[in-house]
Amino acid sequence: MAAELDRRSFNQSILAAAIGLAFPGCGADDDRYSEADAAALEAHRRDELEASGTGPYGPQVYRGYRGLAEMPWFDLDDAGRLICTVEDLPPVIDMHAHLGMSMLFAPEIDLLSPTPPVRHILDCDAQDPGCRLDLDVYANANFTAADLWALRRGAVAQLSIGSSAAATHTIPNLIEELDAMRIAQAVIHPIAFGLPFGDDLTERFGAAIKAAGVGDRLIPGCSVHPRDDGAIEKLRRYAAAGARIIKLHPAGQRFFPDSPEAMVIYEECQNLGIAVFFHGGRAGIEPEYAHPFNLIRHYEPALKRFPGLPFVLGHGGARDVAGAIPLLERYPNCWFEIHGQGVTVLRQIVERADGQRLLFGTDWPFYHLAMSLAKVLMVTEDRPDWRRAILRGNADLLLSP
Repeated sequence: MAAELDRRSFNQSILAAAIGLAFPGCGADDDRYSEADAAALEAHRRDELEASGTGPYGPQVYRGYRGLAEMPWFDLDDAGRLICTVEDLPPVIDMHAHLGMSMLFAPEIDLLSPTPPVRHILDCDAQDPGCRLDLDVYANANFTAADLWALRRGAVAQLSIGSSAAATHTIPNLIEELDAMRIAQAVIHPIAFGLPFGDDLTERFGAAIKAAGVGDRLIPGCSVHPRDDGAIEKLRRYAAAGARIIKLHPAGQRFFPDSPEAMVIYEECQNLGIAVFFHGGRAGIEPEYAHPFNLIRHYEPALKRFPGLPFVLGHGGARDVAGAIPLLERYPNCWFEIHGQGVTVLRQIVERADGQRLLFGTDWPFYHLAMSLAKVLMVTEDRPDWRRAILRGNADLLLSP
């Protein structure tokens, strides 16, 4: 029986890692997920597509990431590379980026190697001309079923034979794209999936950043699994090494944000001064059995119980943004990282928050940095104070000791 349980736990760990790796947005108890919950997600998908292009910015459709050169803030250089041409940006902090992940049996990625061109996981420039890129819908709505199936295959490869795309998600490649987009720094988020081995991304990413000598550009985050018996000891070690933020992914790590084991993690984060960065809300492309973990209502107990601890909802609640905005308004310790939202919804978020507690993020290497930057530049064109806050000021406040 013990051997059977060990095999079951091992298989569940692999599945969890595949879910977490496969979905940029990323089975649970049936009583925590209702038909109404499922219907709300379907309604969001339908209503978003119907409303696209009817908001204050009109249609915002381009051909691939490189097509963003049609916008006033971007151009193509002599090599055909997309570049940002805005000269008066603040020193931008991307609060949501990753490096190439390889775990379990996959060969380790050389994170110090330049391997152009970057192959984004959801790559709108994979073909010529690029895919139809609509900035007025949630980011993953721009990709086909075939694109999403390739994403899932790549996630499995990151656990087994290795992913050729993930091998391009290296520090030099990220730095080059940051430079092209005039982004000063990026916070690098590992995820601890609870695997039996090869699950040390916090240590590997941190060591690679140090070896590359780019600590002024890349800010290493950390991650622990809530059910790891050594989670608290690891957290204390990461904090002593300078970590200021932890990434938790409820669906990928198979835990509810309001679970007892999670509350123990939050309490220690509050003691150590480490902000919590969640994947927040359903992205809509993960398997349905992963949806319950990310429902917005499961995040509220933590916000209420730890008022002194900043909690960041990644993606602004993703496709559950309508339920997440009230949390932002109700709890001063709730922050949004705003990657993924379409420009009409993003403008609504920025107006309701008056630009405060909102963080710029890109989810690189799932997407090109320019997609998120274009949206922020668009919705803040008439409000330079909002632009400065979202692109830099709010991040400084969150990360300050």
